[in-house]
Amino acid sequence: MNNVCIDIDYSQIYKHGQKIGGDVFLLSRNDDKTRIVATLSDGLGSGVKANVLASMTAHMGHKFSFSPMRLSHSAEIIMDTLPVDKEMGISYATFTIAHIEYTPNKDRIQVGLVEYDNPDSLRFHDAEPVVWSKKSNKLHRKAAVKEEIVRYSSFPMESGDRLIFFSDGVAQSGVSLGPDNVGSMEVGTKGWGTANVRRFVARMLQENPDISSRDLSRAIVTQAYQYDNYKANDDITCAVISVHKPRRTLIITGAPRLKDYDPQLAELARNYDGNIIVCGGTTAKIVAREMGVPLTPDKASSGSLPPSSCIEGIDLVTEGMVTLTEIADRLEKHTLLKEMPEDAAKRFIKIMRQTDQVEFVVGTKINDAAEDNVTVANFGIRIPLVARLKRILEERYLLEVDVRYL
Repeated sequence: MNNVCIDIDYSQIYKHGQKIGGDVFLLSRNDDKTRIVATLSDGLGSGVKANVLASMTAHMGHKFSFSPMRLSHSAEIIMDTLPVDKEMGISYATFTIAHIEYTPNKDRIQVGLVEYDNPDSLRFHDAEPVVWSKKSNKLHRKAAVKEEIVRYSSFPMESGDRLIFFSDGVAQSGVSLGPDNVGSMEVGTKGWGTANVRRFVARMLQENPDISSRDLSRAIVTQAYQYDNYKANDDITCAVISVHKPRRTLIITGAPRLKDYDPQLAELARNYDGNIIVCGGTTAKIVAREMGVPLTPDKASSGSLPPSSCIEGIDLVTEGMVTLTEIADRLEKHTLLKEMPEDAAKRFIKIMRQTDQVEFVVGTKINDAAEDNVTVANFGIRIPLVARLKRILEERYLLEVDVRYL
């Protein structure tokens, strides 16, 4: 596992009264795990029409960014494809594209950034704002009535660096209310404003230097939502890219192939720097016994899932195959945390959302004569289930996942 990770997440609130967002955020990684592309597009207006336009723009940006084509040429093709609104004389969508290339050990991370008509992106090293140069290309589209400029920049990122970009729903939040109504001098006649967002982020980073991309994007969107008096005047979207020391989680499931290996589970748990999850009743008994601590019932709600347990020093102890299958289903469907019942699967996924690197230790015991049918069946389910979880976490959530068998 690397000692540096790239943490990317976003937060979004739809415009008040809308059931679909006019802002679209896409995040993908190539099969070789050497490039990541994050794209935010803001469609003109709101609702379904804006979503279609933003989706088209974001998908074009994504497709071109993974091709050998230069980013500048990609942006020009997108702009040539996008129509111009006849009445307003402006483009039907704006976009920000971050193309991230990195080496396997992440000792070199290089970002190519393309920005068109979204608020200026922000960069920070720790809590200090970073100013950087950008190249500009002025477009000459006949139907446009205002100056159209696409900006390009390229820069390295290292541990402690953050890149933040957002739609105008953030920068213009509070524009219709003014400071007297929202109680903040940060909001004026033009809304919150990029400069004030920069100051807000600097304060957040000073107060919590280790804040995750997920939590920072949510804090920015929540503040904008507050300035809109909790009735969003526009779609509010913010994305954060952060490079930092990885947050790790160890997941132990299944008894080791040989009983002589049981102490290794306790040794792993004692020395692990990160969250620890144990899945499976037999596995939990082994870990508790080898650590010399009791295994007790968990009083937290289990919903329709089998009940959980508690082991001192372990963050979460769940039942095995049923719970892991439910976790995989929810992750695959992108089920929102707020839509989940209060159960072990939700607590597991909460930990995953605050994790960059996941290490599975999978026991391969199948020769217990007393439980032969059960253990053989569980082994047959566990191996493909862990493989499924690995694929979901890597492909959909861009986590780094390692699997070891014991």
